[in-house]
Amino acid sequence: PQRASLLELPAAATLQPSANAPTERACTCSPNLTPVGMRRLPGPLLATTTFKARPPRVPQGTSASWPLRSRLRTACLSTTTTPSQADSPEDKPRTQPFRFETGVSLFAKRAPRPFPPPFLSPPSGSFSDPLSTHHRSRDRRARVDGQIILGQTNGDDAVFASENFICANDGVGAWSTRPRGHAGLWSRLILHYWAKAVQQDATNPRSEGDVYKPDPVAYLQTAYEQTLKATSDPNDWQGTTTASGALLHYKTLEGSEKVPQVYVTNLGDCQVMILRPRHEKVVYKTKEQWHWFDCPRQLGTNSPDTPNTEAVLDIVEIQVGDVVLAMSDGVIDNLWEHEIVDSIQNSIQRWENGECGGNRVEGDRTGGANGGMKLAAEELVAAAKKIATDPFAESPFMEHAIEEGLPSVGGKLDDISVVAALVRKQEA
Repeated sequence: PQRASLLELPAAATLQPSANAPTERACTCSPNLTPVGMRRLPGPLLATTTFKARPPRVPQGTSASWPLRSRLRTACLSTTTTPSQADSPEDKPRTQPFRFETGVSLFAKRAPRPFPPPFLSPPSGSFSDPLSTHHRSRDRRARVDGQIILGQTNGDDAVFASENFICANDGVGAWSTRPRGHAGLWSRLILHYWAKAVQQDATNPRSEGDVYKPDPVAYLQTAYEQTLKATSDPNDWQGTTTASGALLHYKTLEGSEKVPQVYVTNLGDCQVMILRPRHEKVVYKTKEQWHWFDCPRQLGTNSPDTPNTEAVLDIVEIQVGDVVLAMSDGVIDNLWEHEIVDSIQNSIQRWENGECGGNRVEGDRTGGANGGMKLAAEELVAAAKKIATDPFAESPFMEHAIEEGLPSVGGKLDDISVVAALVRKQEA
């Protein structure tokens, strides 16, 4: 089932072909006749030019370092974009005493739609374009305002992960059936501008004694306004999206001791959940916001919701070793809270015991460090996918639908997105 959007657009006008429009161009030449005025060659021409071998680009006796395959792969991939790929060193946030170690896993119920121009340039059919795949004109990564769009698209979802900010947005899928509707574009643009606002405020110069205090709701409001502008005429694309994010910060106690904090922002039915694995408990989780069943609060076209009026901000005191999850509703519609906790606990336990990753991982594995968050995200997505694709499974979505008097059975097939982040101390 598609989640509801807040706008019923008029049906798209059906375009009828003109009665005078030609269907196929007719060929007037018979293969056995020679057209008048054309020269007929006596036979095939054979190239007789002798080609010389091209001289080597690197002179003999010298050495050249070639990029490794992994570097080439990173440079050419367009699906994942992080701040380190898109920004200059001057844009990086100041060093903080704590950081996120993240892992991302995704499952899309269908292939994502490509972004429309001007956000993504289609391949050119011109023979005058450069042939080299390394030329900048061949870069097909999505852009807005001349910058590569941050984050990663998963169906109609979008996710972002960095050392101090994670988020998961869920575009409302009903827009895919509307003319000029594109929920995936909206979820990704909101995410992009939100992450940019976080980075810019963290790197702004401040006078001595001026303490930096994050304001994620203001950042989200800025992102919302910039997305409205980017999707207005002449680039009119409509959509709505939910938004949830967790920004890592800290507070200073007496004696200069620093304690980590998470600024959690939520609007809609995605969820941020904070776990303390060593105590096997949930420290915090956001609460879904609804207009009515299966129609969450959402940012976008014709929606009355805005970050300033509807977004909820909570500041949560946490500890080193806690795990912060940013999840789309594809997880919480298919798994109950205790199942999410069990999945993360089991993944971390297996990682600590060395059952995954082999001997390739060096360093401390305690609490899922040095790669365990990737495993935790993957196994949580796999657990949610198993229920989502089972037409006879019991699920939270089925339970909620029955409470509303709606017939429902099985899991809810949806895009499933997970960002798992382990809170760690920043290395000196």
